[in-house]
Amino acid sequence: MTKIDKNRYWLFNLRKKRGYSQEDIAKKINIDRTYYSRIENGERKPSKQISDKIAEILKFHPSIFMMEDNPFYYALENSPMIIAHCDLDLRYTWIFNPHTDFDPNTVIGKRDDEIKVNTGTLALMALKQDVIETKKSIRRDISFPLSDTSHVYDVFAQPLFDNNGDIIGVATASTDRTN
Repeated sequence: MTKIDKNRYWLFNLRKKRGYSQEDIAKKINIDRTYYSRIENGERKPSKQISDKIAEILKFHPSIFMMEDNPFYYALENSPMIIAHCDLDLRYTWIFNPHTDFDPNTVIGKRDDEIKVNTGTLALMALKQDVIETKKSIRRDISFPLSDTSHVYDVFAQPLFDNNGDIIGVATASTDRTN
């Protein structure tokens, strides 16, 4: 995998889904386009201020940038846990470690019902919508029919807030309990 595939393809894909060029983003946050390009392809880590600005423009939570250098990232890699963020339209803004049926590079900007429609994806969407409406964390077991077998996930969903306290999306942590 190239560095962009491993680290920041989600950012490239999200920028494209939102209809921005690299130049557009760079101008909005007052940085050089080549610097933004290096952020996007994983060669540079943005400062907190730049992370916040990029996140505000592309409508995601800036904590995603912090995850890359966090030891939990490596601890969770290949674990039975999936971590994801979605916006208020329930479109993925980031996903880490999904089931092998799903390519993390192609789900950014999509809703679960645009990826696959089944009882599991509909229940997951309902959970996320409930979190948005209540602005409170919720935990549920959800069963998903996948290619290898039906999987049961313990899904914990919590609201994501911006610096003003406004809800901007939902973060989920899902643990496969199938065994």
